[in-house]
Amino acid sequence: MRVPAPDPRAVREASLDELSRLGLPLPPPQFPLVWEPGDEIELRSTPEIEARIAVLHVILARCFGMPAQAAMSWLLESHLVEMVTPPEWQFVMGGKGDHRSFVLHHDALFSLAWVLGLAKELDPTVPVDERLVERMPNLVAGETFGQWRARILAAPQHPADAAALLDLHYCLDWAYLEVEEAGLALPGLVDANAIGQRRWALEWAVVLRGPYHDEPPGWEEVDLST
Repeated sequence: MRVPAPDPRAVREASLDELSRLGLPLPPPQFPLVWEPGDEIELRSTPEIEARIAVLHVILARCFGMPAQAAMSWLLESHLVEMVTPPEWQFVMGGKGDHRSFVLHHDALFSLAWVLGLAKELDPTVPVDERLVERMPNLVAGETFGQWRARILAAPQHPADAAALLDLHYCLDWAYLEVEEAGLALPGLVDANAIGQRRWALEWAVVLRGPYHDEPPGWEEVDLST
């Protein structure tokens, strides 16, 4: 569902109000908007987001001991191999890559779960909901991708709400890095790495349409440099 994007300045004002409430520094006045007036927004398709969640869930399972053969078999049987990026495939197959960076995807998974209505809120001060695993494919019990999709009954967020949360995390990402660099206390139990992962997922899931936007990036192509 593609809809007109909300007023980016009003959304940014709300994001800055939230930063102030959390006692975080505000980005400079020239900090760019995420979208422009007149742009349109939509979410990636529900099956695509579900597939990305399932892939991340398998990768996290590999991080915590799932055998490579079992992970590969589940992905093959679920017809999800084409959704696995080359770095992810190397990790799933041979454990190659930065193990810690894959563990951090737990927060990206949480963010995508929120997009599909599987998590109630994405509070920047609160860690991943411990009950999230109950809403993921039960790999141990042999739950298939299709069975999982039928069980969860995804109810995606409205694109405007997801876009507003993307703008907030764009600002939070900057603020958390500033606070950590200064050695100051963060407002909750979530660190800059987790905020960056949540932003990564939102940047991927929210599709912006307008004259200044490129085609939606692949998972590994999401730009978090600004």
